[in-house]
Amino acid sequence: MSRVASRVVLMSAVLSLSACGYFDSRTAHKAQLAMIGMTSNDLQACAGAPDKVTTLNATTQLYQYAYKPSSTGAFSVNPFGLGAVSVTGNGSACTAIMRLDHNQVTEVHYTGDNDKMIGNDGVCTPLIRGCMRQPESTMRNVNGGPFGPVSAFGSPSIPAQSQSAVWSGPAAVLPATSTPGTAGAPA
Repeated sequence: MSRVASRVVLMSAVLSLSACGYFDSRTAHKAQLAMIGMTSNDLQACAGAPDKVTTLNATTQLYQYAYKPSSTGAFSVNPFGLGAVSVTGNGSACTAIMRLDHNQVTEVHYTGDNDKMIGNDGVCTPLIRGCMRQPESTMRNVNGGPFGPVSAFGSPSIPAQSQSAVWSGPAAVLPATSTPGTAGAPA
């Protein structure tokens, strides 16, 4: 095998290994649409009990799921002594944060060092994989073929939230800067 052919085979192998990040990222982003409307019971049936629950108000909770892979997939090769080629691998952790209002998922967010070589948020896929492989009845059906309606490189738009999901009390009252009859003098 010639030196050029060896390089082509090596680069093809590296690109093939990294391509799985593209599909993981698309799956994570598709879940951000498909899981909207899902009930709390169905979410826990396919994703498990959350690692942490934060109550925002009487109707809204945040469920957090954490994932830290044991390996990031980084490696180096030195084909034929021509110099090392390093592949940086994947992100090191993901936290999925799901907002539930009236016990239904209204938002799915990912945070952390969670990108793969190709695509964003791909490290998060194990957190939602059970739900995406075996969808629950309260999940949305998200179609669009192999290239739609989501991208591997960005999350879909966040749906508008109900007032009960974002508001937790009366508006803040600002302190008065003057009292009546003092013509703007500080109080």
